[in-house]
Amino acid sequence: MKLVIFDCDGTLVDSQHGVVHSMQHAYGEAGLEFPGRDRALSIVGLSLIEAFRILEPHRDHATHVRLAEAYKGSFQKMRADRLHEEPLYDGCREVLDRLHARDDVLMAMATGKSQRGVRALLEREGLEGYFQSIQTADDAPSKPHPAMILQALADTGGRADATVMIGDTSYDMEMARNARVGALGVSWGYHHDDLLKGAGAHHIVNHYNEVEYFLETWFGVPA
Repeated sequence: MKLVIFDCDGTLVDSQHGVVHSMQHAYGEAGLEFPGRDRALSIVGLSLIEAFRILEPHRDHATHVRLAEAYKGSFQKMRADRLHEEPLYDGCREVLDRLHARDDVLMAMATGKSQRGVRALLEREGLEGYFQSIQTADDAPSKPHPAMILQALADTGGRADATVMIGDTSYDMEMARNARVGALGVSWGYHHDDLLKGAGAHHIVNHYNEVEYFLETWFGVPA
């Protein structure tokens, strides 16, 4: 059995507008200067506390917690007000449908989102039941710690040598390498190709129509 693990933000869905809006709100609530769009997006995929620790390395833990809580509050309000847009990337749904239909492939998710955020996304897109393991910032240490992948392997009975992690950030690639699984970078997310390569990506794809070809090559059989 082959296991394909997907990151969420920047890999499955384009969440940049909601991320930037909530970052701006969090900084405003804390009375701090917003670090800018590029820096805000550079930490997508990390748990919130870890993200703010990187963005604000000279602030204390209490400030990181305050920023994280303000960010979560903003995101939840946008979702409740139906102002939050997280469209699937072009070609994503078709790939997920085909992989889900196979009897020799399982899918999992490893994301910096919360369980609540993932559930809302899956319900909205009709993807309930597609992912046999969902690992989030609520459940494990932040990327690039390998815990999310290791738990997904335990949940599914998968083997590291038959597993690929697909993500858009260096944190995803480092996590994959730390867990000794395949690391497939996608170029449409929040980190540039050079960061993905530097973090150990085995390959980088530019569109979802390239994903299955990589899987076929990596696993050695049609995927």
